[in-house]
Parts: sequence; structure tokens; C-alpha cells
Amino acid sequence: MLTIGVVEGIAEAIASISKVFSGALSDYFGKRKPLILLGYGLSAATKPIFPMASSIILVAAARFVDRVGKGVRGAPRDALLADITPAHLRGAAYGLRQALDSVGAVLGPLAAILFMALLNDVKAVFWVAVIPAVIAVTLLATVVKEPEQSVSSAGATKSRLRDVARLGSGFWLIVGLGAMFTLARFSEAFLILRAQSVGMSIVFVPIVMVAMNVAYSGLAYPAGKASDSVNYRTMLVSGLAVLILADLILATETSSATVVLGATLWGLHMALTQGLFSKLVADKAPADLRGSAFGVFSLVTGISVLLASAIAGALWNSWGPSATFFAGSIFAAATAIGLALATRDESFT
Repeated sequence: MLTIGVVEGIAEAIASISKVFSGALSDYFGKRKPLILLGYGLSAATKPIFPMASSIILVAAARFVDRVGKGVRGAPRDALLADITPAHLRGAAYGLRQALDSVGAVLGPLAAILFMALLNDVKAVFWVAVIPAVIAVTLLATVVKEPEQSVSSAGATKSRLRDVARLGSGFWLIVGLGAMFTLARFSEAFLILRAQSVGMSIVFVPIVMVAMNVAYSGLAYPAGKASDSVNYRTMLVSGLAVLILADLILATETSSATVVLGATLWGLHMALTQGLFSKLVADKAPADLRGSAFGVFSLVTGISVLLASAIAGALWNSWGPSATFFAGSIFAAATAIGLALATRDESFT
């Protein structure tokens, strides 16, 4: 478990750092698609390595490259989505992206279970996973188009690191709020641990993540669409209220059914907030710095989730799962207060 934890931790850190550089590069060159294609291509290239790997070193190397690919494509992809979407529809666009991403998180494991039952061969299942990866890269290369007018030719000079100062106070407020929200919501891995702690059979534990992702995927688009017309404070406070309720349920209830309910509410919280934060970043960042903005936002929130998960793990080890989720509800309540104080200036909206 320690080896897996180290591999995953380093891989995610590399992904977060990669987002900053890839976002800045997409701004500098005024092109998003080449970096997005590189990112998806790197991830696709690692898929055949898993069934062929003969050691943990090869698996770790493939995992690192896969995470680098995720990092490289993340910020330019979100910036491109803002480039091609009318401002009044950005919430819906980011909600749809989050919804489809969560659908993949549900269908992927279910497909793996199905093919394991049919093929009874782990390596064969890994080879099957190569197919959608290749399809995704092909569609990106042949179907997705960038705007005819690149971000650099729209009157902006080539951006450089010092231009981050141009992002403005509105953007940095969004970054701060994103960090606070992430501290209030630690890793979803603790949902699985909670399910195990109440005695849920290991066979049924994946239902917890399925429930969370079904709620997330089903509600992300409607929530994103609503964010185009509803005040962002209302959406964020609603998301925090749902998270507090989820944490209290997970802290106080000890049945499998209530853990699934708590995970479902956790997914609803994600649906209400994650697409909205992407919309706010896109709205507050200058067009020629959107890639850099998404990279910085991802780095800060990535650091926050590592910190939040470390705190949650320490609480879990010292005082148990109830203390962990009670603390999560307290962090969420504190974040709601911080949100109210930080956004008192109506001009921010």
C-alpha cells in the first residue's frame, strides 16, 4: 500500500505541475490543440504498457507518463472550451464536460468488470482499454477545431510568466475560494474507507463511488446550465450546504445505505461547484491568459487536496472516521463564512 501511495502521490503532483506549464505554453503560442493532442496522445501511448509490463517499475513509469499526459492536456482543454463557447453558455459547457467525464468514471469500471467476466484475463482487459484511448485521440485530431483567430492574434502580445500579474484580484479570489472548497472536501478515497469501516462487503464497496459519480454526472450539466443565470454565491453556498449534510451523515450514520446516501450527496456537491469554478476562472481571466489561469488554479487546488487528505488521514488514524467527517463539515461551514466575507464587494460579480 505504501508503494501504491507513493506512486499515486508523485504522479498526481507531476500532473498538477504539468498543467501550469502547458497552460502557459498554450497562451504563449496562441494554440491549444497541439498540447491537448499531446496530452491525450501520451496517455493513450501508455495503455499498451500495462498489459506488457513485467515489473512495478514499468507500471510506475507508465503511470507517470499517463499523469503527465493528463496534466499537459488539462489547462489547454479548459481554456479552449472557453475560447469556443459564448460567455453566456460557459456554465452549461463546463457542466457538460464534467458530466461526460463522470460518465466515463462510471462506465469504465463497469466495462472492466464486464470484460473480466467475459474474458477472465486481466491483460486482455487492459488491451481492450487501448481502443477508446485511440478513438479519443483520433477524434481530437480530426474533428476538434480551434477558433480561426488564435488567442495570440486577437490583439494580445505573447504572454510570459510575469504576465500572471495581469490576472487580477477577481481571479485570485476565485483561486482562494477554490482552495478553501478543496480543503473542505478531501479525497474521495475516504468514502471507500468509510464504507469498509461500517462493514460493507468488499464486493459492494465500489457501489459507493458509482453512486457518487452517477449523482455527479446526472446533475453536473443542469447545475452548470443554472450557473449561467443564477448568482454564483447561491450556487457555491448550496454546494457547501450539501457537503455539510453529506459529512454529517457520513460522520454519524453507520449503515451501508447511509454511506451510499452520503456519497450521493457528495456527488451532488461536486456537480454544484466544480463546473462553476471552471466558468468563474474563464470569466475572470483575460482571454490571452486563460491557459495560465487554469494551470494556476489546478496547481493551487491540487496542493489543497493533498493537504486536506493529509489532515483527514491524521484525524482518521487518531480519532476515527467520525472525527474526519465532522472536521470536514466544520471546514465546509468555515468556507461558507469565508465566502460571505470575501465576496461582500458586489462589484466582483
